[in-house]
Amino acid sequence: MDFGLTDDQREIQRTARDLLAERATFARVRETIESHPPAGTTDTALWRELCELGWPGIAIAEEHGGQGLGTIELSILCEELGRTVAPVPFLASAMAACVIEQAGTPEQRERWLPGLASGETIGALASAVDGTAGLVVSGAEADVIVLVEEDGSGRLLTPEDAEVSKVAAIDPTRSAALVSAGPDAGEALEDGCPGLGRALVAVSSELVGVSERALEMTVAYVKDRKQFGVPVGAYQAVSHRCAQMLLDTEKARSTAAFAAWTADADPEGLAEAAAMAKAAASDAGREVTASAIQAHGGIGFTWEADVHWLFKRAQIDAALLGGAGRHRARVAAILAEKIAASATA
Repeated sequence: MDFGLTDDQREIQRTARDLLAERATFARVRETIESHPPAGTTDTALWRELCELGWPGIAIAEEHGGQGLGTIELSILCEELGRTVAPVPFLASAMAACVIEQAGTPEQRERWLPGLASGETIGALASAVDGTAGLVVSGAEADVIVLVEEDGSGRLLTPEDAEVSKVAAIDPTRSAALVSAGPDAGEALEDGCPGLGRALVAVSSELVGVSERALEMTVAYVKDRKQFGVPVGAYQAVSHRCAQMLLDTEKARSTAAFAAWTADADPEGLAEAAAMAKAAASDAGREVTASAIQAHGGIGFTWEADVHWLFKRAQIDAALLGGAGRHRARVAAILAEKIAASATA
């Protein structure tokens, strides 16, 4: 199978990268955050522009106001937004739309998807335990919140259906909230929450973008920074760390690409592929951004150094919808089910 992008997909990637390089610089991120301390906020001008370009609806069906493209196209935008840690609610809304489109009733899709596609409606998606989710990205500004319980059941909530408390998370580039709802609040979704796999692909792809940008910045820094007249990248310990960063990033990229392809071409295999992708991407996001800070030396720990934006985004994304350990366990369970099924066939 060929995981290479088509010409149209490469054009989406190029256009997204060029636009965000101009509109979502780290300087602009810092300016946005410093003007709205201490909790996360949204760059409303950038979000408005992305909505006008149709980004929020890229993978939503045309009948619901979207562009009707696939999970691969969605993953491209998530990766590019991850590279810039753009302070917009794209990821949260996209993940909510993935689940609503696949698991919602016709009435729920008709009610929520057109607004999510246009960006007029903000969505959020989070894992919950007995109706409580401790970290809901963009939950403080969401118009619809999808909670997925440990047993796979899900439900849709509006802010009126639940107690939503804004919290200051480690990543200030997006809002976060604690959401708690009673057992009878909201509207039930289909059991097993079809579409959750696509949401995992989205967050995994964003982590790929975060990791890639951290690696690029680190390689550029260790080539330029000199110690005793020698670039620090020439030292074996530093070069080995960069090599490991590359290995982790490419592992995340390949599993995320496979999961995105699976979502569109082989949906029956998506649960396993998405779990593999999230496990690899969560590990990569944490390890690569932490290594980036270490490789930048003392300056890496300062507010003025841009790598901390990537580190903070990675910590949140790595935890969204479960960390690496949870998804490795999910892969093991799926493989055990396959082995048991083949043994009884």
